Amino acid sequence: MPALFRAAEALLVAALLTVATACGSRLPEGAFETSRAPGEGAREPVRVGVITSATSPVGGAAFDGPGQGARAYFDALNARGGLDGRRVEVITCDDGGSGAGNNECVHRLVEEKKVFALVATTVLDYAAASRVSRAGVPDIGGQPIGPAYDTYPHLYGIYGSQAPRTGGEPGWDGVLYGGTEVYRWFKRAEGARTAAVVSYNQASSAAYARLITRGLEAEGYRVVSEQLDFALPNFRAVAADIGRSGADLVFDALDAHGNAQLCEAMDEVGTRVTAKVTNVQNWNSAVPREYKDAPGCRNALWVTGSSRNHEDTGHPAVREFRQAVRGKEVSQWQLEGWAAAMWFTDAAKSCAGNLTRACVERYLNRPEPYTARGLLLPVSYRPLDEPPASRRACLSVARWQDGRGWVTQGGDMNRNCYDVPQIPYRPQ
Repeated sequence: MPALFRAAEALLVAALLTVATACGSRLPEGAFETSRAPGEGAREPVRVGVITSATSPVGGAAFDGPGQGARAYFDALNARGGLDGRRVEVITCDDGGSGAGNNECVHRLVEEKKVFALVATTVLDYAAASRVSRAGVPDIGGQPIGPAYDTYPHLYGIYGSQAPRTGGEPGWDGVLYGGTEVYRWFKRAEGARTAAVVSYNQASSAAYARLITRGLEAEGYRVVSEQLDFALPNFRAVAADIGRSGADLVFDALDAHGNAQLCEAMDEVGTRVTAKVTNVQNWNSAVPREYKDAPGCRNALWVTGSSRNHEDTGHPAVREFRQAVRGKEVSQWQLEGWAAAMWFTDAAKSCAGNLTRACVERYLNRPEPYTARGLLLPVSYRPLDEPPASRRACLSVARWQDGRGWVTQGGDMNRNCYDVPQIPYRPQ
C-alpha cells in the first residue's frame, strides 16, 4: 500500500457520511450520459464506463474529480485521433452514493451498454464490485474508497496492491497493511516529535484515530489524543488543548467540514503548529475558499499522497494535464483520474490493434510498475502470498502557501523514500 492506511482513511469518510446523512438509492435523470462526437467514422468506438457518486451526500466536488480527469484525457485522446484510430466513447453513471445505485450503474454499463472497461471509478459504496469482477471487466485506476481493490481480481485501484485478491476477504485473510512513511518524513524533514490526533466519539472515526496513533508511536512520536462529540463538537476546546500540548503536527479522523472548523478554531485561539496534515481529497485549488476564515491554519496545511503535485507544471506530464483542464478548479483527484485514463490507454495500445480484455490485463499485471509518465509513484499488482513486515515506500508532499498554491516539499517524490514497518489493520 503506497500510503498509510489509505483504504482505512477512505472507509472513515464513507462511515461518517453514512452517519451524518442517509444515502438514498435515487439515480438522477442525467445519470447516464454518453459523450458523442460528430463523424465517428466506420470503426466501432471503444466504450469505457466512468462511475462516480456525483450526487452523494457529501456533494459532487468530493467524488467527481477522478471522472473529470479521465474524461479530459479521453477528450484529448480523441482530438488526436483516438485509440489506434478508434474513438473512445465515455459513458458516465452517477450512482447517487448508494449501494442500490451502484448496482444499477454496473447493470447499465456492464450488462446493458457492454463497456469494455471501467476507468477512474470513485464511489461511496462499491456494492457491485463483485459483479464487475465476475463479469471479467477490468476496472482501471479507481479510488480505493473501501477494500474492493484489495479483494477482487480484475479491479486495479490507482495505488496498486500486493494482496492476493482472490475475491474472498480483503488483503491477507481480512487484514490490510499500511506503512509509516508519512510520519517518518515529518520526523526527518521537519523535526516533528509530538503529534495531536483528533477524532469524533464515533466508532469509525475513533478506530481510524487509533490506527494513526499506532503508526505515530511506531515512529517514536509522543501522541496527544483529542476527541470531539460528534453531535455537539467543541472545536475551540480541542484547539486550545492542542496549543497547550506543544504538538508539532495535527492529524485527524474528521470529515472535510470538521477539518475546516478545527482550522478556524485553531486560528481563533492562537494555536500554531508546524503542519496540519490533510489528505489527497483536500489537495485542490479551492483551499482559499474552503479555509477562508482560517488564514493561519490554512498556511500550515500540508498534504501527502502517491501522485505528483498538480502544481508542478515544470514536469511535462503535469503540464499536459493542466493545459487540458485550463480555466477550471484543479484537484489532485483530477490528475489521478487523468492518470487512470492514461493507464487504460497504454494498456490498450499494448495490444497492437487486437484489443481484448485479456491483453489489457496482461499489461496491468506485468512485472514493471506503472508511473503514468511520472504522474504516479510506481504502481504494481504483483501479489504476495504473505504480507511484508516492512517495505520501501515513497511519498509526495506539498504545503499550501497563499499566493503560491500547493508547493512541493522535499524534492522529487521518487526520492522521498524510507524503509518502514507495515502495520496491520482490518478494514471492516
